[in-house]
Amino acid sequence: MQPFMPVSTIRQKRDGEALSDAQIGQFIEGYVRGDVADYQMAAMAMAMCLRGLNTSEIASLTRHMLESGTPLTRVTDRPRIDKHSTGGLGDKVSLILAPLLACFDVEVPMISGRGLGRTGGTLDKLEAIPGFQTQLPDEVTTDMLSSIGAFIVGATEAIAPADRKLYGLRDVTATVESIGLITASILSKKLSASLDALVIDVKVGSAAFMPTIEEARQLAHSLVDVGQSSGLPTMAMLSDMDQPLGVAIGNAIEVNESLDVLAGGGPPRVRQLTIGLSASLLKQAGAFASLDEARELLTQKLADGSAHEKFMTMVRAQGGLLDGPLPLDPISDIVAERDGHVTAIDCREIADAVIAMGGGRRRTGDQLDFGVGIAMQVEIGDVVSKGDVLMQCHATPEKHAAVVNQLKHSVKIQDEPVKARELILETIGSETA
Repeated sequence: MQPFMPVSTIRQKRDGEALSDAQIGQFIEGYVRGDVADYQMAAMAMAMCLRGLNTSEIASLTRHMLESGTPLTRVTDRPRIDKHSTGGLGDKVSLILAPLLACFDVEVPMISGRGLGRTGGTLDKLEAIPGFQTQLPDEVTTDMLSSIGAFIVGATEAIAPADRKLYGLRDVTATVESIGLITASILSKKLSASLDALVIDVKVGSAAFMPTIEEARQLAHSLVDVGQSSGLPTMAMLSDMDQPLGVAIGNAIEVNESLDVLAGGGPPRVRQLTIGLSASLLKQAGAFASLDEARELLTQKLADGSAHEKFMTMVRAQGGLLDGPLPLDPISDIVAERDGHVTAIDCREIADAVIAMGGGRRRTGDQLDFGVGIAMQVEIGDVVSKGDVLMQCHATPEKHAAVVNQLKHSVKIQDEPVKARELILETIGSETA
C-alpha cells in the first residue's frame, strides 16, 4: 500500500480539486494517530474553508470523524432526540429543552460545548451551579438516560476525537465559519449519540456565525442534506439573532432565566423558540401526530412544574447543588439618553463587554466570573423615553465603569419606528402542522 502523502492532498484541495473518500479518511485517521501534524491539519482546514467542500466531501468528512470514536451505548428502544444551536447571545434553550423533552417517553443525550468567541457555552452556564459535573463516566450517563431521560455533558475522548482535535484548531485558523467544517463537526457528534431525530437552530443576524439569511440557508441545507444522507432525520429552523434571545446574558443569570421558563414564566421569545424546537423533535420521533398537539402538551409541562422538577432531578444526578436562583454580582442600570425607538441592538458590543467583565473567555484557560451578566430591558421596536432603563449590568463597580459607555451605545435609539423582529424565520426540512 502506497504511503499517504498529506502535502499532496493539501495541495490538491488548495487547487480546488475534490477529495476522495479514501483521501479524507487517510487524513483524518492520520491526524488522530499523530501522523498528520497540527500545522498540516491547519493547512488542510484553511484549504477546505477557502475552496469549500461539496456534499459528498462533507458527508465523507463527517463519517470519518464519527468513526474515529465510539458511539454512545443504547440500552432502551425509546426514541433518542436532540437539538443543536449554531450559537448566539443569551441562548439558554438547551438548559430548558433537555429536561422539558425528558418529560415525555424519549431520551435526550445532549453533548454540549463551551463558549467559542462571543458565543456563550451551555457547559459554562451549567458550571455556574455549584458542584455540577459536565464530565461523567459512560455508565452514569447511560443510567441517567434510562432513569431520568436526559443529561447534558461535554464530549468525552471517545466521542468523535477527530472533531475534538480539529475543533481546537478552527478558532486559531479563522475557519470557524466554514460551512463544511461546521456541518461535519456538529453531525459527527450528534451521530455518535445514535439519535432518531435532530433539529438544528441556525441563528441569523449580527450576533450569529451566519449574519445573512442566505448564508444561514446554505448552512441549514448542508446540515439537513448530510444528516439525512447519514441516516439521521434532520430538520433546521432559522431564528433571529439580531438581538439577544430573552433577557439574560451571562452564566448564572441565564441559569436563573432558565429556571423561570421551566416554572412556566420567563421571556416569551425563549419559551416560543424552546417549544417550537421541542415540538418539531417530538413530531419527528413519532410522539405526536401534529405540531399543535405537541406544543399544547409542552406548554402544559412548563406550566405544571413537570419540566422544572425534571431539571432539578438532572442537576442533582450530575452533582449540582441548586435550591433557588444563583447569586449575581451587584446591579446597576444603563439608561436611555434620549426619547425614541429602539432600532438596533449591537450584540457584538454587549458580548465583548460581558467578556471584558469576566463572563466569557479571551483564551481557553481563562477563569469565568459566573455572577457577571446583563439583563436586557428592551427589544428592537420598543419605544423608550429619556431615563428609561435599557439594561441592567451585574458586575463590580470597577468592571461596570470599564464597560458602561460600550453598553450604553450598544442600543441604538432613533426617531423613526421599526417593526419588531420575527423570531422563527423559516424551517428547512420536513415541517407540517
